[in-house]
Amino acid sequence: MDVLLSSATLTNQGCVMARPSFPVNLSSSGSVSVLGFSLPSLKTTCRRHHEIGVTRASVAVEQQTQKTRVALIRIGTRGSPLALAQAYETRDKLMASHTELAEEGAIEIVIIKTTGDKILSQPLADIGGKGLFTKEIDEALLNSDVDIAVHSMKDVPTYLPEKTILPCNLPREDVRDAFISLSAASLAELPAGSVVGTASLRRKSQILHRYPSLKVEENFRGNVQTRLRKLNEGVVQATLLALAGLKRLNMTENVTSILSIDDMLPAVAQGAIGIACRSDDDKMANYIASLNHEETRLAVACERAFLLTLDGSCRTPIAGYASKDEDGNCIFKGLVASPDGTRVLETSRKGPYAYDDMVEMGKDAGKELLSRAGPGFFDS
Repeated sequence: MDVLLSSATLTNQGCVMARPSFPVNLSSSGSVSVLGFSLPSLKTTCRRHHEIGVTRASVAVEQQTQKTRVALIRIGTRGSPLALAQAYETRDKLMASHTELAEEGAIEIVIIKTTGDKILSQPLADIGGKGLFTKEIDEALLNSDVDIAVHSMKDVPTYLPEKTILPCNLPREDVRDAFISLSAASLAELPAGSVVGTASLRRKSQILHRYPSLKVEENFRGNVQTRLRKLNEGVVQATLLALAGLKRLNMTENVTSILSIDDMLPAVAQGAIGIACRSDDDKMANYIASLNHEETRLAVACERAFLLTLDGSCRTPIAGYASKDEDGNCIFKGLVASPDGTRVLETSRKGPYAYDDMVEMGKDAGKELLSRAGPGFFDS
């Protein structure tokens, strides 16, 4: 049956539990930690309204009178609808691959509020630091409050916390960006002076490089539903969102058009989900390794080697994408830009689709762009 949940927080075993407002579907396997109760597992659903992608919610929390069995796996995740969709994708794959995990209560979802979720009044670049959307989840993992952590790979810093490993990437979703507007079919059709909302410096710099007559609202924060609501309210004339997220939320009906890779090079690891565990937990490592999609893992490794070489952060406009061509080779494209979009430097590499070769390609491409950029490039 469908119920609706709304926000609530609770400190429990060092984890901050949070619940966003969105409709969910109750099923019989797994559970979710909310308000100290154990709820049946949730699968996000989205409904179409007259306005783009705005979901509505009220409160309904069902208390179970009997405590469920101790979960075999506790999955740590952020509480946004998209993060939960990724956590449930992970849960479903684990249940399908391991019969003992398909039993009721075997998998629990633990929702953890991160720094990036708490501070919504500032652009990400102004908050600074790394791991804005992963730090608290990693801490819960290291404290054994959860057994595995599910992350959007583009949020994961290039250095993993000590005593953790990330041996699994799920099959990658579409890496392209989606253009969404109520008044124009594409970026090119937006009138001069139109405001595009995006918190991403990568998107901002590429937009301004191609369309300098447009303006960009940097502090365009919040989950997918929040950003679409701001678009409906006329705060901006258009926005760009990762197509992968819209697909995972079943919200592609909101897409006006899809930008090609050549028009908007994606973020490093965009569309990829990563699953981490403690380095000394062989049982969990084996569980999640069974879900690994090797082609995705290698592509993400290549892109992250590029990012690491550039020492990229939220303050740095960097894009990178590795893919397999029709001959089975790796094609890597990388880009760095000045924040104002006046300068964009691009490079590419081609080589064998193998881990060592691809990591080396990413590093080499990063070194080239560092050399070409010179000191002070990212300060403009």
